[in-house]
Amino acid sequence: MLKGKFPLPVVLAAAAMLVSSAIVPAPARAADVPYWVSLRKDESNMRVGPGLEYRINWIYRRKALPLKVLRVMGGWRLVEDPDGARGWMLARFLARTHTGIVRGQVTAMREANDGSGQLLWRVAPGVIGKLGDCSPGWCRFDIDGRAGYIPAPAVWGAGAP
Repeated sequence: MLKGKFPLPVVLAAAAMLVSSAIVPAPARAADVPYWVSLRKDESNMRVGPGLEYRINWIYRRKALPLKVLRVMGGWRLVEDPDGARGWMLARFLARTHTGIVRGQVTAMREANDGSGQLLWRVAPGVIGKLGDCSPGWCRFDIDGRAGYIPAPAVWGAGAP
């Protein structure tokens, strides 16, 4: 019997480890793909395979860049960027924040979700913002607190992945 053999601090530390491991969020499953994510860090590496031993294919230096997760393998995600490049990234460098990037040409951001209302801003290609709800053809788009509605076809990351 081990009763009385362990000091109280050791018992408390073991109990804390058990409790903390019980509240870790469930990992993404292969059945949950595809889904949208964005870069969590200012600099992130994309690798040619799911492991640190694989060479780095791209280095991204743009926090909040939207990506599409295509496959899940342990702590790694096969992702696709707005230009169609694919590779593997560690899940800890990705956030579930849904962002989008304006593509094509300068796009009008409007006041209402049907394209009507006042013109709020003109948004240049390459601008990244948080995507909100999308109604037919229009999505809520927030660029550092400046929010309005933008045509869904003008944003990579809008709609179903």
